Amino acid sequence: QKTHLKSICLQYLLLNSHCFCLLKNGMGLIIFFLCAYVPKTEASHCKWAEVLKDLERIKTSKDIDVSLYTANADEDVKCQELVLRCFFLETEVIIQECRIKNCSKTQDVWNIWKNGNESFENNKLTSTKSEKCKECEEYEEKNFTEFVQNFEKVIQRDCK
Repeated sequence: QKTHLKSICLQYLLLNSHCFCLLKNGMGLIIFFLCAYVPKTEASHCKWAEVLKDLERIKTSKDIDVSLYTANADEDVKCQELVLRCFFLETEVIIQECRIKNCSKTQDVWNIWKNGNESFENNKLTSTKSEKCKECEEYEEKNFTEFVQNFEKVIQRDCK
């Protein structure tokens, strides 16, 4: 249904080459609002969708060889936001590693960091820290492959 709406939007916009034509009648306004609404509904399913795509791109990288503090995917739900923040902080380490080694996936890693930080509103914690929650540096250091696998599991858990 969403793809059908996008198709209608595109056809309508192509048929009416002047943007102001959209606003001349009621049908134009309806189509305008549908076009504006459809992309938002698809993106709102999971705020980490773009991060998951980039993680998929970098997980097979052979030129990223770094040990990273890696939270467990099964950490207490009360610690979920802190765990996610830890993963995003560790992507900064990967970025630095990629700058030094000129990795092929540097842009994808940068996108993960950027999209993650944008998702945390003004870098303020919305959850309260539980006594059970660990600091990032308290987690075991693991290789890049294990880091990405756990990162994906934590994000998928958050998206449910």
